[in-house]
Amino acid sequence: MSKFWIIASDVYKKNVKTISFAIMILVPFIVMGIIYVAGSLADGFSEETKVGLVSDNQELAQQLAKSKTDEYTFKVVSSQEDAEKQLKDKDIEAFLVLDTAKQQIQGKLYTESSLGTTTELMMSQMLNGLQSSLNASKLNLTSEQVESLSQPANFEKSKVSFDDKGKMTTGQDNTAIQSALSFIITIILWIIIITYASIIAQEIASEKGTRIMEVILSSTKAQTHFYGKLTGVILVALTQIVIYAGAFGIGYTQLKDLDMVKGLLEGLSSTNLLGSFVIYTLLFFVLGVFVYSVLAALCGSLVSKPEDTAKAVQPIIYIAMIGYFIGISLGMGDPQNIVIKVTSYIPLISSFIMPIRLANETVTNTGAMISVVILFVFGVLLTLFSAKLYKSNVLVYSEGGVLKSLKQSISILRNERQK
Repeated sequence: MSKFWIIASDVYKKNVKTISFAIMILVPFIVMGIIYVAGSLADGFSEETKVGLVSDNQELAQQLAKSKTDEYTFKVVSSQEDAEKQLKDKDIEAFLVLDTAKQQIQGKLYTESSLGTTTELMMSQMLNGLQSSLNASKLNLTSEQVESLSQPANFEKSKVSFDDKGKMTTGQDNTAIQSALSFIITIILWIIIITYASIIAQEIASEKGTRIMEVILSSTKAQTHFYGKLTGVILVALTQIVIYAGAFGIGYTQLKDLDMVKGLLEGLSSTNLLGSFVIYTLLFFVLGVFVYSVLAALCGSLVSKPEDTAKAVQPIIYIAMIGYFIGISLGMGDPQNIVIKVTSYIPLISSFIMPIRLANETVTNTGAMISVVILFVFGVLLTLFSAKLYKSNVLVYSEGGVLKSLKQSISILRNERQK
């Protein structure tokens, strides 16, 4: 056991003390800081977007020019030719041709570049409002009648459950909060996999390039070396997660009194935080990190040179990508899809998909437990298989790629069993 911890400790200290690990830790904080500063500067130094207004109704055009928004202001222009000249001279950023003939609002925006979806949407809403006003005046409707026509329908969603007697009861709907949490955890899982897959494979394959594995295996068991290397890198990943969790906790204590934070946390209770959803989601996260780490270690032991680890881990990245995009696209938009239901029980990609099904409450706790058991058993079998194959892998130097090395390793393992 001492040799195991010596190997794990050496791998852990070697990776944690590198500059690349420090950069990897700091990058998210730097990015968030840049976004915050950029947003603050944008609010402080943003200029008004001047939009020329050409209309056959000068009275309406003058009224629109007096109304200002945070996104744009109108400037009345006498003709389209004059507007084109001002746009060419950069006096305005765009111009809108507004036609009100026949009580039908028609607006056409001319611009050299996009004004942004927010500005264009506000203009579209403004034109819709003008059209509604014209329709109301044509029908001789009062302001109260117009307001009643524009009043939206009330739509509410209630979560229901049935007791043993079949009686339906309503409860709190937490799917929005759960979906946001599962989305964040899925992204974190994806980032950890693409970040540490190459690190684990590189660490496992590091000795193969120097051809000193015979010496290493003479002083320790192959399984001990494999488990020590794997544990060391997993501890590095856990260190990063703990640092981010601590930073999140500190940030929450400092920002919890802000109105925006209060609005985001409104309706969040200890039931949401400690319920079965969070427990299962964290289980899938931990098992996902573990299984992908073992798979990366297996691929790393199959390469002949450490430089080939990038190619070896590509299949792992592709598998994770499949699970990630199925979960994000179908899981969020159509959680009842049969593809989501089937893939949520397939090991490796179930770590991405089942938490999203749990967030949308389209699967029972029993179904989630079955998926956890399948993933756990798969992880254990994969670990045992990788550890037994490791002794053969590290002594195989094949230039035929990962698949050829795997075949040779399995062949060596079979021959050893027959002896």
